[in-house]
Amino acid sequence: MNFENEEELKEKKMQELKEKILQKQAEEEKHVQAEIQLESILKQVLSPEAKTRLNNIRLVNSELYSKTVQAVIYLANSGNLSARMGEGDLKKLLAKLNAKREISIKRK
Repeated sequence: MNFENEEELKEKKMQELKEKILQKQAEEEKHVQAEIQLESILKQVLSPEAKTRLNNIRLVNSELYSKTVQAVIYLANSGNLSARMGEGDLKKLLAKLNAKREISIKRK
């Protein structure tokens, strides 16, 4: 009886591990699909030079990359882009997103 109980526990544990692995694979697949969709949108909206610059930013500053991608997609969805965004336009957008606000404290 003890042996059977141990086997049942092992089987149950194996089944749980298999389910966790399947869940992780499904999540990874969703993530990959989202990345593919994002890349296709960016390829349609950005010029090759702008896309290269954005990929370079992705390597250096992931937070700025995320903000920039969100801004580009927002501009594309809202219809504010009449043509493909060039590298100069992307530089302007990056400057706006990366601008640091100065806070000055005046004492009286």
